[in-house]
Amino acid sequence: MTATATPTDDYDNPWKDILTHAFPEFMAFYFPDAHRQIDWTREHSFLDTELRQVVRDAELGKRCADILVRVTRKDGTEQWIYIHIEVQGQRDADFPKRMFTYNYRLYDRYDRPIASLAILADLDPGWKPAGFDLDQLGCSHRFRFPVVKLLDLAERLEHLERDPNPFALISAAHLYTARTRHDPDARYRFKRRLVELLYRHGWTRQRVLDLFAVLDWMMRLPENLEQQLWQDIHALEGAQTVRYITSVERIGRRIGWREGHLSGKQEGEREGKREGQAALLAGMLTKRFGPLGDDTRARLEQADITQLERWAERLLDAATLHDVFDEH
Repeated sequence: MTATATPTDDYDNPWKDILTHAFPEFMAFYFPDAHRQIDWTREHSFLDTELRQVVRDAELGKRCADILVRVTRKDGTEQWIYIHIEVQGQRDADFPKRMFTYNYRLYDRYDRPIASLAILADLDPGWKPAGFDLDQLGCSHRFRFPVVKLLDLAERLEHLERDPNPFALISAAHLYTARTRHDPDARYRFKRRLVELLYRHGWTRQRVLDLFAVLDWMMRLPENLEQQLWQDIHALEGAQTVRYITSVERIGRRIGWREGHLSGKQEGEREGKREGQAALLAGMLTKRFGPLGDDTRARLEQADITQLERWAERLLDAATLHDVFDEH
């Protein structure tokens, strides 16, 4: 099967999306000891706005911690949990300092215990920082944080494919993505296999859609192989009693080409892309600010791609829904 070069991989955003959608499973898979100490019968809440304020106060520019979550321990003690997920594929000499900086900034702001947890997705087996030390004139500070190295899971790929935890599948996707950086045909085969696994774990329709969005974003393929994958998905769903993946056209990042390209109509391609971006932004706004009103949804449906992209950029720093749409 002839293929063009594999597109540049992008890890950060899909990781954050699935982490917020399945936070208990994230903790159970990567940090089981911490998971056992949390009372999951009590509600947990994400504090994205508060976290962004801490990052701005720390004057760390575009570096930002991904998730701040408030949970309840089984002993009844409420605490903040701060998670910084490093998903870049290379060493970062500033990473331990950044973990330390966020930790003490959050502690200073909330006066609560902060648990800083890290995922390392680089390809250097010799790099596994897990702490930051300061020593001066007899005064010392030792900061340690739990770390999971995804590369350490490489020998368990078959087990990951069988594990019902969604983050096992995400970990496998990450490892296959790294393994096939220069082999798009192999990536296509692995991606197809992982898509088939989405149907075998008995997950809800929404979870299947969420996970497919992550796989599709993480395991990017040249356009000709994307077309082949969609044909495979249609064939796969033909044998299912319930259709899942076809509905992802309204939430995927790159699904716009499907409606237009497969039909040979450029207008359909543009409209499909616009609808996909509008639906994705609506989901992000809902997760951040709560249910959207009819006026807001109508505004998203009527916006063009340029407007949607502008609003998505504003969402990164917006404190309110008004800040996203304010043209002044």
